[in-house]
Amino acid sequence: MSAASIIDVFHQGGVIAYPTEAVFGLGCDPDNELAIKKLLALKNRSKDKGLILLAGNYSQVLPYINDSAIPQDKRYAVLSRWPGPITQILPANKNLSTLISGVFETVAVRITNHPDIVELCKQTGKPIISTSANLSGEPTVNTWQEVEQLFPHQLDYILRGQTLGLTNPSTIINALSGAVIRS
Repeated sequence: MSAASIIDVFHQGGVIAYPTEAVFGLGCDPDNELAIKKLLALKNRSKDKGLILLAGNYSQVLPYINDSAIPQDKRYAVLSRWPGPITQILPANKNLSTLISGVFETVAVRITNHPDIVELCKQTGKPIISTSANLSGEPTVNTWQEVEQLFPHQLDYILRGQTLGLTNPSTIINALSGAVIRS
């Protein structure tokens, strides 16, 4: 991992492709609205849908969620699902950009165990926006070579690593109700 290069691109508002647990993702700095708009346009994705925050640890997502709205009796269940391929829908911080939350008062969060992403988040001190590296409605891609074919000149950085080999995108769970939204 060329840490300095990917970190520079992240801080400069670039769109990055990177491996996740199962598929390649596209992401950017969650605090850079221009970068998020560029990402949404690249994917042809509606801003109403919302995006995932992918982090290396829970403390990195605290500025983006309303942690105090997670009942104490639910906290253990929420935290025990991570790290791994479980995305949880959590109450959003009231100041969170609607480019991240979409039309919802919640935000999708995943604490990953992918070493490249854990390191990226450690280096930047924050999560990265995460959405699958494809055009909306099209099949996901699993390798950096497929990402290069799909987006030959549009991305600012492609992390040429490997997914963790899972075959399906992350499960999505409503963290407070336990309802499975995507399995």
